[in-house]
Amino acid sequence: MNRKLRMGMIGGGKDAFIGAIHRIAANMDGLVELKAGALSVNPEVAIESGKILFLDPSRTYTDYKTMLEKEAALPAAEKLDFITIVTPNFAHFEPAMMALDKGFNVVVEKPITFTLEEAKLLKAKVEETGLTLLLTHTYTGYPLVKQARQMVKDGVFGKIRKVYVEYPQGWLSKPTEKEGNAGAAWRTDPKRSGKSGCMGDIGTHAANLAEYISGTKIDQLCADLNIVVPGRGLDDDGAVLLRFDNGATGVLMASQVAAGEENALKIRVYGENGGLEWSQMEPNTLLVKWLDKPTQVYRAGNNYGGYQSSYAIQNTRTPGGHPEGYLEAFGNLYRNFALTLQAKISGRTPSAEALDFPSVAEGVRGMAFIDNVVRSGQSEQKWTKFEI
Repeated sequence: MNRKLRMGMIGGGKDAFIGAIHRIAANMDGLVELKAGALSVNPEVAIESGKILFLDPSRTYTDYKTMLEKEAALPAAEKLDFITIVTPNFAHFEPAMMALDKGFNVVVEKPITFTLEEAKLLKAKVEETGLTLLLTHTYTGYPLVKQARQMVKDGVFGKIRKVYVEYPQGWLSKPTEKEGNAGAAWRTDPKRSGKSGCMGDIGTHAANLAEYISGTKIDQLCADLNIVVPGRGLDDDGAVLLRFDNGATGVLMASQVAAGEENALKIRVYGENGGLEWSQMEPNTLLVKWLDKPTQVYRAGNNYGGYQSSYAIQNTRTPGGHPEGYLEAFGNLYRNFALTLQAKISGRTPSAEALDFPSVAEGVRGMAFIDNVVRSGQSEQKWTKFEI
């Protein structure tokens, strides 16, 4: 290809946090350009957002259906290559399905849909069309997360036995949804967020990271969900005992009422011979622990002795000592997605490293995780089979 990929965006207008993050990530490698948008359900905000982003007024829309209809009718030299959907949870499914029906590849925020049934339908549509979908589980984009995954996959720790993952936040320690915080308002509203609050919002990230690094799947769970702030409609705290399909066990904790915490996602994985520890708040460090020798400290950007995998190297952007964080991890997802689309459009097979991004399969498992955790939390039974 001798051009940039053309992107359209649904949601993510001028006052939206995550829309700006997506645009930065998409633009990071010069592979993508934003060409069209239906950036808000508020027509005035949609039009003003388009002006701020210097979109062609003829490609600034006030509703996504009109955008998809008109953009699909454009000649091939102008047609969008993919649509990014950054709306609240309840407004993911219909735009994604319509985009696929119109021939557009899709990027979508997590959780992928409002219900598990919708996620299954979306998966079937992706398979039917042969198009590509990126689900933005951001934390899988960090280079040392990819290094951790490859070390486990290469068997350096032996059989995996234990997985501990936690994601404490403190931003919902008070009823901020009643104090004008729009993000808090929709995340705590069952009509817009779904059947789970905390576990749906950040517990899914923790579960995805546990499966991604450990190379195993959650097979059974035992959940305890809590509503700590009085009057809140959805869980804001919880813990889950885990059993994996290889026999490993673990614990997942997620809380949005851990006052004082920011985004303290952390994972530890242990095998027969050693283990690893990674924290999102210190993402450029991976601790590698051994049964019979001292702990090693791996640092992003310093490939001493050639220890880093090709997956870590591809997703490292700067030399050691220059911190890479959330934006770069997000950018890695977009770059791998873009490289995959470029290869497919050019009739080439994407590299294994380029194909390493979360897709619709992870989206289905995320929605199944929410369903199973809620079902377990409401049950008196100790263990619940993980069902999809």
